[in-house]
Amino acid sequence: VWGCSCGSPTCWYSPEMRKTAAWLVRQALEQIGVRFTFGIPGVHNIELYDELKESDTIQPLLVTHEGGAAFMADAVSRVSDTVGVLAVVPAAGLTHAMSGLGEAFLDGIPMLVISGGVRNDMEQGFQLHDVDQQALMRPLTKATYKIESYDEVVPTVYRAYRKAVEGEPGPVYIELPANLQLLAGEVGSVPDFELLERRPSLDTDAINAAVELLLGAERPGIFVGWGARGVTADIRRIAEHLGAPVATTLQGLEVFPADHPLHTGMGFGPASVPAAQNAFKSCDAMLAVGTRFAEIATGSYGAIPPEKLVHIDINPGALGRNYPTAVAINADSRDAVPALAEALLGSGEARDAEPLQASIARDKAAYMEQWLNHDSGDRVNPGRFFQALRTQLDADAVVVADDGNHTFLTAELMPITEGGRYLSPTDFNCMGYCVPGCIGARLAQPDRQVVGIVGDGAFLMTGLETVTAVQNELGIAWFVFNDGELSQIAQAQEMPYQRKTCTTVGALDYRMLAAATGCEFVSIDSDDVIEAGIERAIALMAENRPVIVDVRIDYSKKTQFTVGAVKTNLKRFDTRNKLRIVGRALWRKFTSREN
Repeated sequence: VWGCSCGSPTCWYSPEMRKTAAWLVRQALEQIGVRFTFGIPGVHNIELYDELKESDTIQPLLVTHEGGAAFMADAVSRVSDTVGVLAVVPAAGLTHAMSGLGEAFLDGIPMLVISGGVRNDMEQGFQLHDVDQQALMRPLTKATYKIESYDEVVPTVYRAYRKAVEGEPGPVYIELPANLQLLAGEVGSVPDFELLERRPSLDTDAINAAVELLLGAERPGIFVGWGARGVTADIRRIAEHLGAPVATTLQGLEVFPADHPLHTGMGFGPASVPAAQNAFKSCDAMLAVGTRFAEIATGSYGAIPPEKLVHIDINPGALGRNYPTAVAINADSRDAVPALAEALLGSGEARDAEPLQASIARDKAAYMEQWLNHDSGDRVNPGRFFQALRTQLDADAVVVADDGNHTFLTAELMPITEGGRYLSPTDFNCMGYCVPGCIGARLAQPDRQVVGIVGDGAFLMTGLETVTAVQNELGIAWFVFNDGELSQIAQAQEMPYQRKTCTTVGALDYRMLAAATGCEFVSIDSDDVIEAGIERAIALMAENRPVIVDVRIDYSKKTQFTVGAVKTNLKRFDTRNKLRIVGRALWRKFTSREN
């Protein structure tokens, strides 16, 4: 089977072989190092699943919903060096998965999406699942491919993988007709996989210009996103040499360790914590790496960089898109940032950053003290919860948040330290990520602790994927922030409207849900049991037992992100509409029957 009449040492099957497309896909996925696939088998991919069962290196996982499968594949790609793969049925399987694909697409996460397709050897129309899947996938992927013959299978998988990981990463879709999977056909010889990674060439003149600009600034700052995750050490060197504060995007929280004295937090504008606002308020130059200055990263575009902006990004469309750029460097951060660090460190002495570091430390301590002193009544104080969680978790733990108010509580109050990982849905901003995201992260990083921070509304969307965790004996703790509301939106309604609409979620007995799904259960219903509850959850995780933790959280104190983003948006209105909105809020506040 493995010999080839062509005599090439890189050819791995004979031109005389007859194989199914399902067999060829499995072989190609093994060649590119895939470790997991996620999905639900059906009549249009049943042969592929039969082949995956034969693999010694790929583990196919059954999920409860293809949306969860997409989030699991996304998390695998975020925390490991292998690509997450979906293996789903056409039509409904793809449409269920589209939310996860959209998240990966806008967040820049590589993924391979393989679905079955209708037969291409029949004249009849109106086949089962017969929709234009290429059109469905085109807006949410970097590329789409439809395989028409056996010889196309392996080259297409290779091409799709390269497309997914090169440049700004993203999902890529492959459609595989059912008849090619089921029936064997003749195939020619195909070479082994070679990545042949292509990167933009580095502009040394631009690097020199960036050095001149940054050294000429009195108070430079640094803003880093997910695209800088591979150059943390070089960012640290640059920051220490320039004596510059470092802020991160939400998605990039893990890029710069929160326990570094120059770390200020998420963002640098009105929606950022005081440490960042104060450190960046007089910033006269900025180095931005791996960020698109998107809406969440800038607190609804309230964070405005200085005119002297050096922007490094692999996506040329991000450079100068939202803010003018003095020095634009279209390059992979793994090439540009080390080169910039070497050039800067070779140009003069490091600046004294001790006063700045002391100021950052004071601001951080004061902000946490505000939260610790906040009266949460008989509910759980967020500051006390995150302080205890950070103390008990390993430094390199994986923290997965969902989309909601808890996302920004986590960003502001949960330091992601050296070696730690942080995952959350960001630019597509899709609720339901956390539960399945934890599963993907735990599979890909079995030696690390994995915990989820998820709101009750988001948990209701994908909470049944806890069954998948139980079935695979994955030690994960989901801390469900249970307040009975879609709190992020409820707060956004309450401030301008003085009332809430459709933000109260249905009550759920988490103890009974845990029993029904086979999870363990822990309750944290007051400050007095925070430490004991977290300790119990971590102990159960260590025994490979999934845990649902019901946290009766207090959301009465708003995050700085919420306060700042609302103010920024209000300022954006013209005077007439501003008066209308404020006037309506005041009228309702003083005339409401509740008051």
